Amino acid sequence: MDAATVHKRRWAILAVLSLCLVISGLDALVIAMAVPKIQEDLGATVGEMQWSVDAYTLTFGGLLLLAGTLGDRFGHKIMLLGGLVLILGFSVAAAFASGPGTLITFRAGMGLGSAMVMPATLAIIKQVFPPEEQAKAIGVWSGAAGIGIPLGPVIGGLLLNHYWWGSIFLINVPVVGLALIGGFVLIPSWRAPKAITLDLIGAFLAVGGLVLLVYGLIEAPADGWGSGTTLASLIGGAVLLCGFIAWEARTAHPMLPLSLFANRRFSGSAAALFCQAFALFGSLFVLTQYFQIARAHDPLASGVRMLAIITLVISSPLAPNVVKMIGDKATIILGMLLIGAGAFALATADVDAETTVLISLGVMGFGIGLSIPPSVDGILANAPENQAGTASAVNDTALQVGGAVGVAILGTAMTSAYQGALPSLDALSPADRSNVHDSLGSALATTARIGDTGLAAKAVDAFGSGLHAAAITSGIVALVGAAVTAFLMPRGLKQPAKPHAVQAGQAEQTEQTEQTAGLAD
Repeated sequence: MDAATVHKRRWAILAVLSLCLVISGLDALVIAMAVPKIQEDLGATVGEMQWSVDAYTLTFGGLLLLAGTLGDRFGHKIMLLGGLVLILGFSVAAAFASGPGTLITFRAGMGLGSAMVMPATLAIIKQVFPPEEQAKAIGVWSGAAGIGIPLGPVIGGLLLNHYWWGSIFLINVPVVGLALIGGFVLIPSWRAPKAITLDLIGAFLAVGGLVLLVYGLIEAPADGWGSGTTLASLIGGAVLLCGFIAWEARTAHPMLPLSLFANRRFSGSAAALFCQAFALFGSLFVLTQYFQIARAHDPLASGVRMLAIITLVISSPLAPNVVKMIGDKATIILGMLLIGAGAFALATADVDAETTVLISLGVMGFGIGLSIPPSVDGILANAPENQAGTASAVNDTALQVGGAVGVAILGTAMTSAYQGALPSLDALSPADRSNVHDSLGSALATTARIGDTGLAAKAVDAFGSGLHAAAITSGIVALVGAAVTAFLMPRGLKQPAKPHAVQAGQAEQTEQTEQTAGLAD
């Protein structure tokens, strides 16, 4: 496929890539609404249901760096299409899973497919769009990535109101099928002009470290931060990641050149993405429980309310224009200040003040949509051409690990504050006391059984304290992210990009040869 054809098709290619991002966003949260029905039908324990949700995140977050490197080595189109095939196959398998163990396995397979797809989408954007249009394309990419997240609960709730729980996975069949056809026809094959030597030791250390770290973060809310499992996972992950850094600093062919982080725009953008994902995924985790448990809305009604965060779809395309006016650094800081403002507003809301909660979520969504595109662009624009997949994987890893940390920490903050705000439970039996102390859902089930409406109301009020604690924590992290961005990123407007060589006839032949090396049918 010649460069001129690629240039003409770039927006159609972006539409296919955006569809892939919507799929990943849907798969991340669509299962959350189906947990009660799956548990009933498959006879799963609470722990098994937790893993049916988390297996996707664990494989997704742990394999991103390796998948990005493999894309640079073997081609991003191959990785994208291969990942889509895995998502399609494992989605169908998950829909007809006969037990919790097989469901967990198939969800992990879906996470593997998404880990192959995500870095490829950004790497392909970097290859087919000229530098001066990449920020606009990334704005669309960010909106597509974000819209799938709130749509997951909505679509899941809608399907669960009419069909069996497996239908939430079959929605992937037509969507992935369309993405496969579009990707095969439109996306050019590309690989680094210079063969990349695989860093197998670095891959082992990175994958092992990230898997252990994400596992520890997932288990922390349930087992406690001081439990042996949590500490062993977090410490083991930290040791392996430190070993990864040490190895990358000395090996001749590093999987992740540490010199990338010497660029202040690259490292500042990665830190900002981590904080943005922390606020986004952590807040959605908390608010899903708020709408379904504290407010007793059904899955569809809860999902519709989560759509308040869809304001990010409005602000994401606006971000490149804001960057032109005030620079990428100021745009990221502005977005994170809006995230913080929304979080602190949420901390003032009473449990029954849904309007305040929805407005706060909308403000946070607008800030997220404004700050993510320039952060992503800051990573991609400062990475070498032959490491587009690696840079994309750094971006996606910051998002996934930041989200996992956000869920773990905000979940712990909410639970601790909830338990601290409960009244004395001495009058209850030990079993009932444990249930009320465990979570609001267990408390409401217990109080309904024993007929204690007064304690139920107090438990809901205690949950409000937990919501406030989580919101304050989220707001503080957003402010810290703004401060880190202000410290790390250089001042001034983003430097104008050089003309892209694939604009046929408008660039020197030598530059065109460099930019389009490796493009083929």
